[in-house]
Amino acid sequence: MSASFRYRPETRLVHAGSLRSQFGETSESIFLTQGFVYDSAEQCEGRFTGADAGFQYSRFANPTVDMFERRMAAFEGAETARATATGMAAVTVALMGQLRAGDHVVASKAMFGSCRYIVEDYLPRFGVASTLVDGTDLDQWRAAVRPNTKVFFFESPTNPTLEVIDIAAVAEIAHDAGATLTVDNVFATPIWQSPLALGADCVVYSATKHIDGQGRCLGGVVLGSEKFIIDNIQMPFRQTGPALSPFNAWVLLKGLETLAVRVERQTRTAAAVTAALDGHKKIKRLIYPGRPDHPQAEVIKRQMKGGSTLVAFEIDGDKAAAFRFLNGLELVRISNNLGDAKSLVCHPATTTHQRLAQAARDELGISDGVIRFSAGLEHQDDLIEDILQALEKV
Repeated sequence: MSASFRYRPETRLVHAGSLRSQFGETSESIFLTQGFVYDSAEQCEGRFTGADAGFQYSRFANPTVDMFERRMAAFEGAETARATATGMAAVTVALMGQLRAGDHVVASKAMFGSCRYIVEDYLPRFGVASTLVDGTDLDQWRAAVRPNTKVFFFESPTNPTLEVIDIAAVAEIAHDAGATLTVDNVFATPIWQSPLALGADCVVYSATKHIDGQGRCLGGVVLGSEKFIIDNIQMPFRQTGPALSPFNAWVLLKGLETLAVRVERQTRTAAAVTAALDGHKKIKRLIYPGRPDHPQAEVIKRQMKGGSTLVAFEIDGDKAAAFRFLNGLELVRISNNLGDAKSLVCHPATTTHQRLAQAARDELGISDGVIRFSAGLEHQDDLIEDILQALEKV
């Protein structure tokens, strides 16, 4: 275990995994190279057999990417990590690396649209069956298990309605069935939730969101034990090429340095916005982890250290009413992204979840009035004033 594990998480975010060249630079270096040269043919052979631990090719590993992976692992409390070009690349390699034709996946219905596509449409092309359940209903997880069930998968809090799933309870059900649990922890971030400590076998992130946090680049990461990564992720990762670019890895390293202060500030802002919207006559549903009226308030109290940077609320009206609100905003920007320094707002029914049939959206509570708000770093009072004035236009 790295010596950096003795430090607290905020310190790991700044220092863990650092690799300095002979020049002793303060900021991490960008090793913007495709390949590496060797002192001898014997050394080259050793790199490919594993006898020599050096670098071979940036599709496999790269010094800047390696720093990002080590820092993420130290922060998450994982033994190792593999960084990918996007968050969806992380989800795809994490799932496909564990599965073979004839296997079965159980997943929560409430997922980001692209994640649901992978589980519901893409994996079955390769002979992997899937069952979708209400992730908050433990009996549904148990009932969905088959003899060939190999993987459980969910995100928590969910996108966009912020349901929270009991990670420890679902992990126990998965392990009793001989399956593994993979958790997408994007909405909670590693600041507020630690799935591995709660029993998950694998954690995935879209580093595009809070980890970068400033709208600059794409990235993803898969984390777990050394055995899990070697047995399931290493070979698909090396051979299929979802590698993160060294430049993006460097940007993400810079993002990690400020992750804690950004997420803590954004969470306070999201809570303040929620309080300002509570009881508003034009909002018929308000969802925020940490509120006592959240449907999974007891689970949140047990497994999360804080709320979220996201708020979901439902306009009392149809799509036209929701669009009048969105178009009435002057400071908050419309975007399908989240976790940015700029506050962003999204209409899931026509963007992130538009591919789902109306019946599926209705089942998940994603009506035409649902809005997802991602708190940025602006002054909370400016955001509240902007949202309230836009609501007057509904």
